[in-house]
Amino acid sequence: MKDMEADLGLAFKALADPTRRLLLDQLRRRDGQTLGELCGNISMARQSVTQHLDVLASAHLVTVVRRGRERLHFLNPVPIHAIGERWISAYEVPRLETLSAIKHQAEDSAMTNSSSNIPSYVYVTYIQASAEDVWNALTDADISARYWGHANISDWQPGSPWEHRRVDGSGISDVYGQVLSADPPNELVITFEDSDEPREHGSSVVRFRIEPHEGIVRLTVRHENLPNLDMRNGIAQGWPAVLANLKSLLETGSVLPTEPWNMPVGEHS
Repeated sequence: MKDMEADLGLAFKALADPTRRLLLDQLRRRDGQTLGELCGNISMARQSVTQHLDVLASAHLVTVVRRGRERLHFLNPVPIHAIGERWISAYEVPRLETLSAIKHQAEDSAMTNSSSNIPSYVYVTYIQASAEDVWNALTDADISARYWGHANISDWQPGSPWEHRRVDGSGISDVYGQVLSADPPNELVITFEDSDEPREHGSSVVRFRIEPHEGIVRLTVRHENLPNLDMRNGIAQGWPAVLANLKSLLETGSVLPTEPWNMPVGEHS
């Protein structure tokens, strides 16, 4: 409870500054920006912008992902959602949902739904395991079948196909794609397709980044080039559930007692 109160305090402090709110607005419009890109729209020295980003990162409102020499910044809405869940959802959900639906309907009619408007999805979790254990959990057919309900099947060589195959003996693959790059146990990049229909902007891409540190691993999953909002909303529910099951398996030896992706959205005890 104390940790939750501390996290909420950091979030409120970070959101109190208008410059930091402006940075979050920029990331909401286009996620995954570098420091230089963020500075381009703010009349402020790079050092000052860096300090603001550090505050946002400490409050878990921004996640920083390294790609080569670049540091990419991604919006993490979880602390804001926690604020809304604690002080708003229990009292004002019906009215606010109605207002939100009206707002989104107006916005949707004013913009196209092309993939260039769909932000990437980034999820970060920390697991008490080795990098090798996490890599094996992602790529081993038997292990992935335990926590995902599907077996991930491939030789995991760049250019090879991969399948996300059902474990009911039907042989059906609900998701499939190609291995773009594999650097065990550090990074795996794959295309992610759930339909044979050609997409104007190409396949969506999933990047798994595994970073070990003193007995734990930071696993960053970035799903980009999403074709539409429906798919983004779907994977925004799916990835946290799958990765929670993976974390439970590696840390306790057992998956969660109930498949987390089957839990109704918004259900409270």
